[in-house]
Amino acid sequence: MMSRILGVAAAFVVAIVALVPSAASARIVRVDITRTEPAFDGRNFGAVGPYERLIGKAHGAVDPRTAANRMIQDIQLAPRNAAGLVEYVADIEILRPRDAAKGNGVLLVEVVNRGNKLVLRNLNDGIPANGADMNAVKSAGDGFLMEQGYTIIWFGWQADLVAGNNRVRLQAPVARNPDGSAITGIVRSEMVVNAPTRTLPLSAGFFTALTHTPYATASTSNTTPFADGFLPTLTVRAKENAPRVAVPPADWSFGACPDNQPATTSDTQICLPAGFQPGRLYELIYRAKDPIVLGLGFAALRDVGSFFKFERRDDAGNANPVFRRGQRAVTIGTSQSGRFIRSYLHLGFNRDERGRVAFDGAMPHIGGGLMPLNVRFGHPGRAWGDQIDHLYQAYDFPFHYAAMRDPITGRTQGILDRCAANGTCPKIFHVATSLEIWEGRQSLGLTDPLGRRDVPDPANVRSFILASTQHSPANPPLPTAAPFGSCVQQSNPNPHTWAMRALLTELVAWVKDGRAPPASVVPRIADGTLVAPNQVRIPAIPANAYGNVQRPALRYLANHNPLQVLDFGPDYRAGDSSGVISVEPPRQGVQSYGILVPQADADGMDIGGVRSVYQQAPIGSYMAWNVGRRDRFEDGFCLFQGAFIPFAATRAEREATGDPRPSIEERYPNREAYVAAVRKATEALVAQRTMLPADAAHLIRQAQTEGIRLAP
Repeated sequence: MMSRILGVAAAFVVAIVALVPSAASARIVRVDITRTEPAFDGRNFGAVGPYERLIGKAHGAVDPRTAANRMIQDIQLAPRNAAGLVEYVADIEILRPRDAAKGNGVLLVEVVNRGNKLVLRNLNDGIPANGADMNAVKSAGDGFLMEQGYTIIWFGWQADLVAGNNRVRLQAPVARNPDGSAITGIVRSEMVVNAPTRTLPLSAGFFTALTHTPYATASTSNTTPFADGFLPTLTVRAKENAPRVAVPPADWSFGACPDNQPATTSDTQICLPAGFQPGRLYELIYRAKDPIVLGLGFAALRDVGSFFKFERRDDAGNANPVFRRGQRAVTIGTSQSGRFIRSYLHLGFNRDERGRVAFDGAMPHIGGGLMPLNVRFGHPGRAWGDQIDHLYQAYDFPFHYAAMRDPITGRTQGILDRCAANGTCPKIFHVATSLEIWEGRQSLGLTDPLGRRDVPDPANVRSFILASTQHSPANPPLPTAAPFGSCVQQSNPNPHTWAMRALLTELVAWVKDGRAPPASVVPRIADGTLVAPNQVRIPAIPANAYGNVQRPALRYLANHNPLQVLDFGPDYRAGDSSGVISVEPPRQGVQSYGILVPQADADGMDIGGVRSVYQQAPIGSYMAWNVGRRDRFEDGFCLFQGAFIPFAATRAEREATGDPRPSIEERYPNREAYVAAVRKATEALVAQRTMLPADAAHLIRQAQTEGIRLAP
């Protein structure tokens, strides 16, 4: 594996050595389009007509001497070309109207999620739930984005991804010591599995096992100390806050030991002959070598956005394939990618090398917290669970776009400090689900650090919390028998699509036409819709067999995802989520930040935030939290999953079960009553500007023809 990585690195240097820009600056110097083809089998999208798909590479060059780039971790230790610049190569894919004049003049640049394209799924209704097909851009669904005339650009920013599944990746150099020797450092890899296995890659986290390149160990011996006495360790525990139990060095090794085959040594794999088991946290702490300059991913977003927005052609004379004078650029990203956008702004990357604003608008979606990309041996694929990935650097202060003082660290910061200082902040719509509040500490983006008062957004920011939604909606049909994945209850199918379409439309109107945006729609301390976990009023929903599906009684445990300051050592700069980690696992502070959660109504659903049609005209309780089943981190949050518990069909069934929630027949005695409820909900959402009138009309027609629905 290590020889493969070095071979790729050598090929990368050879491939880009000819790129010598005419002036030392950070920018895209060459765009190579290797394939142009009709998109979606030549389908026409209303007045916009057909689309084309372009595939290629964007070659970037970064000056490590400029102030904008000096903060990139290890940029001074990266190889340079003849002009003294550090180079990278980003995969790019473009969807553009075949007739550029019919486009809407907006570049929608998606920050891909672990190399995966999600924007079509999130905004076009009817995209099949197939990751490979989404990455291959096979389906346009109902074609919403195309009919609006957007030009969509995907680019690679994450340099630790493995190839495959049409993922969009970045090639970035490995940092070396000034004498050419390998850089080494401590790495903590938290490992979880869904099924028993004996061999794992060293990157085997919940999100990273098969898609992320491991950092190779500096020594394949787990029994021979390094010169300073360091020895790698492997521990296991049943829950995040349970004591770590050491796995003796004789019981594991750096290598592979597949079933019925002899063990082999490997610097990127770990062998546990007794087997890694589901529902356990395995924590490997080892000394790795050859860190990638991951922070170049931030430069890639800046440079890609700036080039396609402003430049007619590249240094080699190749035309910008999407250039239109006066066009606007908006960046959008989901989950990991939403955190990437927030960190990109926090570190000041939205100002290009000529002082121009790279992106006019930004829409981080389900992306609270920050992205630890600019870290030596960083783990940008990790998340922020209360059980899994709890101790990674996803939630350093600052939490809010507005600047404020943190009484725990003593720092005064806001995410927009740098761009506000030089006038390069975009207009921002921050969109999150309420699961991010329950499980992902999103309330810290709405309040002061101790959770005592609401904090308003800056003038260029609007925030929207999608009430009673989970991280990504479950796809109906829901499973009809336990186990429900890793959870106790069925997952939540409450969609994001309709709100996302309206909010993107509103953001673009603000960016492009200067139309005043809608007000933020979030739960608040002041009106009692954002409260401490032990103050939430959850109804006592009993065990039931509604629809012939056996479900246990709902147990509300007042869970939340606590946060203390994490100390990763003196060379880690928490204020920038950047630097070098020397302490693993991190030391945890004593004082906790003030994590709040949404208050519930009589059905157990959120009161505050954007309440969808399916919540306002419900057939069951949609909740943004769920708990783990007995053998999957029991009673902790079931990672990224909310819950859905239907109502009884009749009053008699409800009373026989002891359910306090009115039944379907009590709520909707006939189809007309249900249609009226849907119409009332859509009218409220259109007035709030969180649903488009065309989508409201579609949902009303759907209710009239199909009756009661679980979700789209």
